Amino acid sequence: METVIIAIFVLGYLAITLEHNLKIDKLIPALAMMALLWAIIALTHMDVFEVNTALKELEPTHVDEILLHHLGKTAEILVFLLGAMTIVEIIDHFNGFQTIKSFIKFKSKRKLLWLFAFLAFILSAIIDNLTATIVLITILQKVVKDRNTRLWFAGLIIIAANAGGAWSPIGDVTTTMLWIANKVSTVQLIEHLLIPSLICMIVPVLIMGRSKHFKGDIEMEDDDTGKTKQGSFMLYLGLGSIVFVPIFKTITHLPPYVGMMLSLAIVATFAEILSSRAFSVGGAMSGNEDGGSHHSPVHTALARIEMPSILFFLGILLAVAALESLGILFHFAEGLNSTFPNTDVVVLLLGAGSAVIDNVPLVAASIGMFSEGLDNPLWHFIAYSAGTGGSMLIIGSAAGVVAMGMEKIDFFWYLKKISWLAFIGFAAGSAAFILLRDFVLNVA
Repeated sequence: METVIIAIFVLGYLAITLEHNLKIDKLIPALAMMALLWAIIALTHMDVFEVNTALKELEPTHVDEILLHHLGKTAEILVFLLGAMTIVEIIDHFNGFQTIKSFIKFKSKRKLLWLFAFLAFILSAIIDNLTATIVLITILQKVVKDRNTRLWFAGLIIIAANAGGAWSPIGDVTTTMLWIANKVSTVQLIEHLLIPSLICMIVPVLIMGRSKHFKGDIEMEDDDTGKTKQGSFMLYLGLGSIVFVPIFKTITHLPPYVGMMLSLAIVATFAEILSSRAFSVGGAMSGNEDGGSHHSPVHTALARIEMPSILFFLGILLAVAALESLGILFHFAEGLNSTFPNTDVVVLLLGAGSAVIDNVPLVAASIGMFSEGLDNPLWHFIAYSAGTGGSMLIIGSAAGVVAMGMEKIDFFWYLKKISWLAFIGFAAGSAAFILLRDFVLNVA
């Protein structure tokens, strides 16, 4: 029966990977795969296990108990993401990201490349790489009119955003998964991955900055339309509230989603106050006491959240949990360790694999495969590899997929022009991580 389970998982995985070819949203095979796997486990009364990380062995349990356990762990991630997405949408409701565009005052292509790269690197660490990519490409479309030039900028933004998301516990969904699973801590993650991630971003930008594509200036129009004091305030409040979440976790030792809900409550309160004030002023000026219906910015933000992504994470995480509960991942990890005694090779393969296969299930699988403790270098390397390896193909990361949609970037154009840069950056960052890790271990 395990063969049937693995076959269903592989077919579901293929359907997710070939989403664009099949023209079926990846949430459909993810949800179907999850439901079928657990249904087969329940109907055939298969033995399920819980991994004892301390003893590194499997302990028998019941289906209801293990499913509830995995649902709880998955819900922590989903609630956290819902909170973060809502805060970002509230900022956008007030045109907060227009403040970032107002910082761009020069016309040099090379300077703009470095500005967008560092903005992507920093923003993705705060509001996640997917959102940072959406924000920066939206700004890019207003700043750079020539589409061919814009494609090169977009390619480097993808690399920088994925590199920036790797070193922050809230920068990439896979890093967030490791953080919530108590595999990495905020301070240690930043300490071990900031330099490798920075190198992963700087090397490709340095190479491309010297190419003909980034010589000369661009034509730019001075346009501050949409920028308001309210927008700037909500931008700084929203970003600050998201950054506050790891601090809250460190102080209280509560799960991250609790801090995110507190941050959302604070941002939503100010959003409602500012929105009501604007509504009152508008109503008074128009001489209409009712002023029309008052649309809550929080309700608007919630309506704009990417629910298909949330449901996809639900399906894929619980599908991987089914394999973990059957002990398949545990035995697969033992096989990998015997085949590749050096775990660095395994992690590098995982990074390369994340360019082809969605990195969420890969990291979910690695959490079930390895039993190393909190802040073991293995987890830091997995966070880096899964986060930055996806840049090597445009379909390998959420940032790449959204950029592909916004700019209609051709898969093969990216493969020819950008993939080799992403690979060099990934390799340089990996080498930096290994050297720094070994140096620290030797000193200790």
